[in-house]
Amino acid sequence: MLRWFQHPLTGGLSVDDPRTTELRREVLARKPFLRRIYREWYEAVAEAIPPPPGDALEIGSGAGFLREHVPGLITSDVLPLPGVSMVLDGERLPFADGALRAIAMTNVLHHIPRVREFLAEADRALRPGGAVVMVEPWNTPWSRFLYRHLHPEPFDPSAKEWEFPPRGPLSGANGALAWIVFRRDRRRFEKEFPRLAVASVRPMMPFRYLLSGGVGYRKFMPGASFDFWRRVERALDRWRDALAMFARIVLVKSAPM
Repeated sequence: MLRWFQHPLTGGLSVDDPRTTELRREVLARKPFLRRIYREWYEAVAEAIPPPPGDALEIGSGAGFLREHVPGLITSDVLPLPGVSMVLDGERLPFADGALRAIAMTNVLHHIPRVREFLAEADRALRPGGAVVMVEPWNTPWSRFLYRHLHPEPFDPSAKEWEFPPRGPLSGANGALAWIVFRRDRRRFEKEFPRLAVASVRPMMPFRYLLSGGVGYRKFMPGASFDFWRRVERALDRWRDALAMFARIVLVKSAPM
């Protein structure tokens, strides 16, 4: 049934094919509703990035445009894509110790098979006061139903481990990973990574991304309805822990004792 709603530009293509990511850039350009969502996410990410010294790195830049909001941003992806500064693996960052002031990610963490290796690399490469800022899928009663029934990626909040078997660069995933690490297993995270403090977790956006169709499906609402749905979400903000589909998460590296 979901294939009927697939976007005609990317329908039938593997998510691991670099062409799919390139076409998603066109999808973003054609869908004003979705582009405004990304702009809102990027503004939330940009406001949490510390000032220099140090470079700001985006992992999984893909079809996005965060660099419009963060001057001097180093863009990167696991796939060779036009307009991306570097091809790299988030589990092995090619930066010196303390070289970065920020690592930014949008819908990327849950595609990293060995998230401990990424977190260890972030801890190493960030300067004191540097931050990891991410937008990730979030686990709530509402989102759990949607991700399990209407989204092609795996979503398993009951997974015992933080890892999952590697597949393709984008097809491997557990959409509940950020919730597992930073909410369910937060004490374990704090014990294993004591220098990466969870500065904030902000659940958000229960409806708009779904209604936009995302990058893989046709839109379900016209662009002109964006402001209406934003007002609806603001009115429901007190119930975000039950309804949110995403969260902005900020980790800050502490200074040495």
